[in-house]
Amino acid sequence: MSGTRVDGADLKTAHQDLHSAQGALRGEHRGRSRNPVIKVADLAWLEFEKPDLDRAEVFARDFGFGIAARTERELWLRGTFTGSPCMVIRKGRTSRFIGPAFRAAEHPDLERLARATGSDVRDADVPGGGKAVDLLDPSGFPVRVVHCGEQLPALPEQQPLLLNFGTDHRRTNATQRPPREPSRIQRLGHVVLETRVFARALDWYLDTLGMIVSDFLFLDGQRDRGPTMAFIRCDQGSRPVDHHTLAMHLGPGNGYVHSAYQVTDLDSIAAGGEYLAERGYQRSWGIGRHIQGSQLFDYWRDPDHFMLEHFADGDLFSCDLEPGWTPMSTSGLAQWGPPATRDFLGAGPSPQRVRDVIEALRGDNEMDAARLLGLLKAANS
Repeated sequence: MSGTRVDGADLKTAHQDLHSAQGALRGEHRGRSRNPVIKVADLAWLEFEKPDLDRAEVFARDFGFGIAARTERELWLRGTFTGSPCMVIRKGRTSRFIGPAFRAAEHPDLERLARATGSDVRDADVPGGGKAVDLLDPSGFPVRVVHCGEQLPALPEQQPLLLNFGTDHRRTNATQRPPREPSRIQRLGHVVLETRVFARALDWYLDTLGMIVSDFLFLDGQRDRGPTMAFIRCDQGSRPVDHHTLAMHLGPGNGYVHSAYQVTDLDSIAAGGEYLAERGYQRSWGIGRHIQGSQLFDYWRDPDHFMLEHFADGDLFSCDLEPGWTPMSTSGLAQWGPPATRDFLGAGPSPQRVRDVIEALRGDNEMDAARLLGLLKAANS
């Protein structure tokens, strides 16, 4: 990427060099809707159920969340930035992911969305109040679009370390001693989902919520069948936003893969990771730097085996950039870092995974033997 500029005059060059081996071919998916119902502004929070809220709160504090609200039945988690909570965990009989909530830019967007989908605008059960429209995406995930009445106030930040670079000496007569403490979460960044109906689900998020694709991945030798993964961002016009707020990939199951939470910098990721390791939590994969999105990353499992990511320094794209197209491979997940683990890839032959594969191959969806073999090849490439 030597000599690549990232100013407005060279968006196309920077786009091609940074996140894609090549752009779309003639007739391939545009990566955006011509006339979406609304354009959501961001991901608001994620909703889970778990049987043990006390255990969930202990991990949440160790991972770096703040507590926005707690009752016998609900635990609301937050970051340091002003805005909505990051996550709500409700008490339930089993541990499961319910679905995402997206933030509407304006309250009238909720009315427009309700009319277009035959839904109702209702009161949102969120600290500070608000309104919501409840939908169901083609994968079967409940999706809420919310407009909150009040924003949570900002909390004290974990300050980035002052670094020396070559001859640029910003720190003198002072040592560098990052504290061994939880990585303080700033905000929710993105969620990744697996779906058997990738193409239908992708079009639903673009047509209904006005999201746009940053990058497509396709299986080797199957590009003519269309993409099998998309990194999707919100469309806020010329305002740069996260490379992806939602990522989806084709797979034998319909489910949660992981969610990602922004922290201050690499030292926050590393020191927070040491803190988690000392308390016996399981690292899934990391530390490294991704290719699509460029984030510094570190993945962990919570006590209920959900995967969560600390990230920092991600790409920000405006609406000007068109989707990139890249072959899907495990080696293409990171610029540097340890090899992706079987745990991260979900490659273990668990009974549930075997049932998912059998059900997917027998069902009316986008999974077939060729797709399955292509995914297995990508996982080993």
